Amino acid sequence: MRALTIRQPWADAIAHGAKRVENRTWTTDYRGPLLIHAGAQWAEHVWGPSDGPDVRSAVLAVATLTDIHPSRRCCDPWGEWQPNVHHWVLTDVRTLARPVPATGRLSLWTPSDDLTEHINTILEDTP
Repeated sequence: MRALTIRQPWADAIAHGAKRVENRTWTTDYRGPLLIHAGAQWAEHVWGPSDGPDVRSAVLAVATLTDIHPSRRCCDPWGEWQPNVHHWVLTDVRTLARPVPATGRLSLWTPSDDLTEHINTILEDTP
């Protein structure tokens, strides 16, 4: 399992909304379970409040990273089309019943065994 820190409101749009594409300027060979971690900062180019809760520095959901491809005028409305942007395609998004506080990191990161076990316990208890 890996984790990705995403600034708000985008982490919330994945966990509680319809956002299923994350735009990144880098890629990875990893495919599989991905913790969606809300970063400590708000995305600087977003103005106004989010419709969802403003949770920061916490894991909000678990998704499956199924594909990464270069942006090519696809994945509307969430996929940006710019040179050097990659669309990270997310499926099977499972929102946690309650956010789990955690310190994020840059890039794709490996959560601690304790955090992974805690998240798995929450998922098992979620109907």
